[in-house]
Amino acid sequence: MSSFDSLSNTTENLKVAAEIIGSKGVPALEKGRNARFIAVTSGKGGVGKTSIVANLSVSLSELGKKVLVLDADFGLANLDVMLGLTPRYHLGHVLYGDKGLDEIMVQGPEGIQIIPASSGLQQMSELTLLQRNRLMDGFNRLDAGFDYFIIDTAAGVSRNVVHFLVSASEVFVVSVPEPTAIVDAYAIIKIVLAEDSEKVIRVIVNSARNADDANEVFCQINSVVKRFLNREVDYLGYVERDNHVQRAVKSQMLVTHRFPNAPASRCFRDLAQRIVLSENQSAFAGQNWEMLLNDWIN
Repeated sequence: MSSFDSLSNTTENLKVAAEIIGSKGVPALEKGRNARFIAVTSGKGGVGKTSIVANLSVSLSELGKKVLVLDADFGLANLDVMLGLTPRYHLGHVLYGDKGLDEIMVQGPEGIQIIPASSGLQQMSELTLLQRNRLMDGFNRLDAGFDYFIIDTAAGVSRNVVHFLVSASEVFVVSVPEPTAIVDAYAIIKIVLAEDSEKVIRVIVNSARNADDANEVFCQINSVVKRFLNREVDYLGYVERDNHVQRAVKSQMLVTHRFPNAPASRCFRDLAQRIVLSENQSAFAGQNWEMLLNDWIN
């Protein structure tokens, strides 16, 4: 536990305060049922976060859920590449008035809808008033009849990342069974809870050898959260280490489609079922487009 003890000083330097400015009379965006807003994040890159987002989104869609995914890694967007998609437009075209938000959305596998980002959009936190209005108007025009709005954040703790984590109703933290990933997972949890001590946080362990290996990783994270933050986080589940995942990525297909009977594919389906079963216990009631967007772009 010495790695965690060393965080008592260093993680304070990582904390990024999210700017939350009050509403400015934005029109209500809720047109139908409330979506469940989930931000998927990780303390470090290379833990398979985007693979988790893509496979979970499709697995949820296969369970009859309507899913919208925002690729919010504005520096290194790659969700479309993983899905074998080649979108002609991205959020940059919306910000500069070339396209509407509904025009840049692309359909992915099993009918999931994707809002593509593009590398080089790191300045999303410094929008002009005109750009903010364009983005808000675009979301306002979207059909809000989604069951899930899943945000694939960038790795790390930039201001944009913290905006999404604070604004979402739930945060899924992805880790792998490596000391650095475990420490970084704790760091991002600490930052989120410093902004919202009641935030619903669930841990997904990726690339675990088996269930016991994944449970050990979760227990390490949860024990230090209890020790230093006087909170606990939830365990959502794990994805088994499986060579089929990399083979699917190389073919720009999801492992759940390329190898539906692979161990990892079964894990993704199990995770999706757990997410759906937890709907009645989730703190997403009342969360809507307006609440999330006010926190993010205002």
